[in-house]
Amino acid sequence: MGMNALPASTLRRVFGAGVISVVGIVGAALMVTLPADAAGSTLAAAAQQSGRYFGTAIAQGKLGDSQYTTIANREFDMITAENEMKINATEPNRGQFNFQAGDRIYNWAVQNGKRVRGHTLAWHSQQPSWMEQTSGSSLRQAMIDHINGVMGHYRGKIYAWDVVNEAFADGNSGGRRDSNLQRTGNDWIEVAFRTARAADPAAKLCYNDYNIDNWSWAKTQAVYNMVRDFKSRGVPIDCVGLQSHFNSQSAYNSNYRTTIQSFAALGVDVQITELDIQGGSAQTYAAVVNDCLAVARCTGITVWGVRDSDSWLGANTSPLLFDTSGNKKAAYNSVLNALNAATPNPSPSPTTSPSPGTSPTPTPTPTPGTGGQIRGQQSNRCVDVPSASTTDGTQVQLYDCHSNSNQQWSYTSAQELRVYGNKCLDAAGTGNGAKVQIYSCWGGANQKWTINSDGSIRNVQSGLCLDAAGSGNGALIQVYSCWNGANQRWSRT
Repeated sequence: MGMNALPASTLRRVFGAGVISVVGIVGAALMVTLPADAAGSTLAAAAQQSGRYFGTAIAQGKLGDSQYTTIANREFDMITAENEMKINATEPNRGQFNFQAGDRIYNWAVQNGKRVRGHTLAWHSQQPSWMEQTSGSSLRQAMIDHINGVMGHYRGKIYAWDVVNEAFADGNSGGRRDSNLQRTGNDWIEVAFRTARAADPAAKLCYNDYNIDNWSWAKTQAVYNMVRDFKSRGVPIDCVGLQSHFNSQSAYNSNYRTTIQSFAALGVDVQITELDIQGGSAQTYAAVVNDCLAVARCTGITVWGVRDSDSWLGANTSPLLFDTSGNKKAAYNSVLNALNAATPNPSPSPTTSPSPGTSPTPTPTPTPGTGGQIRGQQSNRCVDVPSASTTDGTQVQLYDCHSNSNQQWSYTSAQELRVYGNKCLDAAGTGNGAKVQIYSCWGGANQKWTINSDGSIRNVQSGLCLDAAGSGNGALIQVYSCWNGANQRWSRT
């Protein structure tokens, strides 16, 4: 095995300083799905056909570049802040948080109908000077406080967080990286994940690292063993992020699919989080995408930058899908073709168009106050509040039916579907793919629903139907144009 690549994140350009006007935090992010049999003309549209996302890293200093934002808005549906949500950006002085730059990227993303990955909460690098000079129990508490502060600010708004980043050593030792965080005690990663779950139960929690792509490498095996241990002991971890910075010293290997499959078999999602390939080989890009598509729990791909000129590696390495002038490269076409060739997930969205203006007949209003499950006809699973969260903005999901309170919904005379007595089923937007969440009841039209004779549940504000974007445990609930598909038919039991 050749020498491993240098830590990618340590070399990335740090965002420029300056005062940034902040657009207020807006409503929850959207995910738009397309008919399963339609070839996607953009990376996001093509990925959505198989229930996946295709994202990019964004730098706030480039949001004024119209070519940059046009490509990013057109092609990608998941956004990661390149540097603006890291420790030195969000807590430059202990206990004093600054979210201006992070908020600017978050606002741009959600205002353009995109979701956001959070990057990153606990890391040995890009620490502010006060953290670099802290150690022991004081540093441990600082880490906990930082996670709570940042996740509290974005609570209910971030799809997934890279909770811990790059904690394992390069080479053949299979050990942890020596860092100030590691020296607080070997349990620091576990503490970070438990803190993160309590801070935002709705967010997926990921461990993220580079050079864990090759299944035969000691570093990959070490991370695998940690995740297996966490799952066996109930430590909350939902996903593993494979950074996937491929170059001559850390080349793509055909066992990459084995790596993805092996992590997924532990019961976690796999996300390709920072993909770039020096030289921009179209064949290698296609192989990476096909490996992800072959594993159901590989849920999405993020490339680390928009154009070659935006890459932390430098434009001369040609690592991304668009050249410096913003033109699509051969690698772009190979990725798009691979995504469009994927087998769609089972009917997350309409395959035929309903007749315009057709509305199902509402059923008589159920007896107010009666609690029960909302069971999907396609999946035979129930509408569920993840982890029994009571946090406003928590997106609901499908999950195996049970009798616990987070699956008990009462239909009121005001046409609300209530859970826990005081939280309402709430549509976070009026467009296709707007997430359905719980929110404190306030009487708005986006919290009113008609329950119809054909099994559909229609939102009063938008006229869209309650829609399951998948059929497995954890499939997210959204609103979508009514089309009488099985994923839009429900029974109350």
